[in-house]
Order: sequence, then structure tokens, then C-alpha cells
Amino acid sequence: MLLAALRVITTRNPVHAVLFLVLAFFSAAALWLLLRAEFLAIVLVLVYVGAVMVLFLFVVMMLDINVDKLRQGFWRHVPLGLGIAALIVLQMWLVLSQPGWQGMTEPGPGIAAVNNIEVLGRLTFTRYVFPLQIAGVILLVAIIAAIALTLRGRKDSKHQDPSSQVKVRREDRIRLVPMPSDAEGRQTKKS
Repeated sequence: MLLAALRVITTRNPVHAVLFLVLAFFSAAALWLLLRAEFLAIVLVLVYVGAVMVLFLFVVMMLDINVDKLRQGFWRHVPLGLGIAALIVLQMWLVLSQPGWQGMTEPGPGIAAVNNIEVLGRLTFTRYVFPLQIAGVILLVAIIAAIALTLRGRKDSKHQDPSSQVKVRREDRIRLVPMPSDAEGRQTKKS
């Protein structure tokens, strides 16, 4: 995960950086699985890799970002970034060097029979049902606002007007052109 995160900030191609970020998320999901938090691992893969990374990749490919301008101040911030990275690695080492870092060896009473997904489901739909509904409404408003802000009428696009299609009469759609039948056409050719 650390190698993938390092490659996110050091690679020159933005598409490769997004793909390395996907690898970092998969590695984090594997760590969640090792910690027996299956639901969080699945949510991490589905939400971040499945939705957010696809959006990032789409934006990066559509915008055609000039990477040279973004990299101009890169070396100026390297010492601060290395200091923060060393602090994070030190914290990870302190956690992992403890003998019981994986948690309790024996689950407490009542926990052994229930998995974390069931407990999360019960809490979500009982105690936290109203905050969940409020978050859903806020996300719905955000989606509608994003669509309204980015919706533009293109001049070259063709569209249908259902009201004008309903108002049309038979005389407007069909024009009868009188033509001689085949038998009448032969008689006029002979004469």
C-alpha cells in the first residue's frame, strides 16, 4: 500500500497515478479483511474503486491536465511530505510492534455469535435511521444540483418536441400526389 501511495505522487502520467491509487485502495481493503472488518473492505472497494476512482479517471482523461504546470512546485514540498510520511510510518510501526495489535484474542460475551455486518445493519436501520435518511436526501439534492449546474443546451443536438408531434394533423404528415396507374401509363405511351 505504501509503494502504491508513493507511486501515486511520483508517476508522471495522471492516468497511471489514478491506477496506482486504485491499487492503494485494494491494498487498504485487504488490510480491512485481515482485521476481520469485511463490510468496510467491501464498501471501500465498491465506493472508492467502483465509483470515485472511475469518476477521477473520467475527469483526468476528459480534462487533459497539463502536468508540467502542476509539478513546478513539487521539489519545494518534498521535505514536508517526507516528514509527514516518516511520521505515518513511525505510527504504523508503533501500532504493529505491539504484541496485541490485532485486538482481543477472545471475543467478549455475545460478540462471538454475531458478525460485524449484522450489527452494522441493526444499528443502521434502528438507531441511525434518521441520520441515514437525511444523508440520502442531502446526496439526492447534491446530485440534482450537479445535474442542473452542468446541464447545457447544445445547439447542434437534435431533440423531439412531443407537444408539436401530438398537435400534428393527418394532412400535415401525408401529402397525396396523383400519379397515373400502370395501366393508364401504358395507354398514354401507346397514343
